[in-house]
Amino acid sequence: MQCQPQQLDQLLERGLAPVYLVFGDEPLQLGEAADAVRRRAREQGFSERTCLEHHAQFDWSALAAEAGSLSLFAERRMIELRINGDSIGREGADALRRYCDRVTDDVLLLLLAPNLDWKVLKAKWAERLDKVGVIVQVRQLQGRQLQQWLRQRLQSAGFEPTMDALGLLAERVEGNLPAAAQEIAKLRLLREPGPLDAEGLLATVNDSARYGLFDLTDAALAGDRARVDHVLRGLAGEGTPEPLVLWVLAREIRKLAAVGFALAHKQDLGPVFKAHQVYDSRRSAVLAAAKRYPLPQLWSLLSRCAEADLAIKGHASTDPWMLFARIAEGLARPAAARRA
Repeated sequence: MQCQPQQLDQLLERGLAPVYLVFGDEPLQLGEAADAVRRRAREQGFSERTCLEHHAQFDWSALAAEAGSLSLFAERRMIELRINGDSIGREGADALRRYCDRVTDDVLLLLLAPNLDWKVLKAKWAERLDKVGVIVQVRQLQGRQLQQWLRQRLQSAGFEPTMDALGLLAERVEGNLPAAAQEIAKLRLLREPGPLDAEGLLATVNDSARYGLFDLTDAALAGDRARVDHVLRGLAGEGTPEPLVLWVLAREIRKLAAVGFALAHKQDLGPVFKAHQVYDSRRSAVLAAAKRYPLPQLWSLLSRCAEADLAIKGHASTDPWMLFARIAEGLARPAAARRA
């Protein structure tokens, strides 16, 4: 059967299959899935582990020989075969089909294949393995899937993250799950469990620009152009990741635009504040700020944010920091925009 990485622990609790295939190009999930199988196997008496390494000249008969050999030290044994290439060839496919036809309760086979892709699921040997064992595919995570993974990880560490905190952490790690796991490990060391918002996340794990990102938007909303320039230079000099600077600017502009649109159309502000996680203590300040900006100006600034995103990703030749300066300058000059 096939299962998602997050389902594996629960599946292992129900019992061990004779064969596991863990494949895909995301190293953290692959390693953790393999560790989960190893741990459960040890608990179930598979005390001896033999490791085989697949390579271009690998002799597949070694798998059958190892599975059929007797052990002087353990009744139940685990064979771990790491497949390093992007294909196992016809010989490997035949060997694995034969193995799956003769599985036993006292030998467990764990196949690790970081370079195989989803097409392997269509192979005859994988279809045969699917009937007698478990297949776990790990993938690079982006967008909503990444945020769901981060939420589960943070909750397991004792935190209750806001959507802003999840968005900020997702931007910070850019899909790198080992980096995300490291950041969450830092949080466990430096912060008490409980609610976690974006400000708390930055204050705890962002060593280089701990408060600078929110200083930037605070200075812009206050109209302090000199302070905006000073903070931007400091962020650039400290090597602050460009996606984080864009995130905090776009977040503030989207919030103001949503509140401004609701005001213009006489809509209830409660759902808007809730959607953008504006707490009671800040609602009056956000409302006052939104009233200062014409909606066309905010929409224009959001277009600038889209340009900055393209520049960060290498799809435009403009310097992202120059665009950040223009966006922050636009936030700092609402009155001038209105007169125009």
